[in-house]
Amino acid sequence: MAARRSRARKYSRAASKDVEGAMRRRKRGTLRSGKGGKGGRVKSRKQAIAIGLSEARKKGKKVPRERRAH
Repeated sequence: MAARRSRARKYSRAASKDVEGAMRRRKRGTLRSGKGGKGGRVKSRKQAIAIGLSEARKKGKKVPRERRAH
């Protein structure tokens, strides 16, 4: 039987904590979009995750690069 090999994490545990925090802020209604939180209130789950990952990236945590849309 082949031995199972563990794969390296794409996102660090610390990065998932940042996403978790963003999700919590979204549920409370305090998560806002835009530079300095000057945009509208975030209601979308996907947008909350993106904001959490972006915050983690700024703090220098292990998060893959953003995929650019065309």
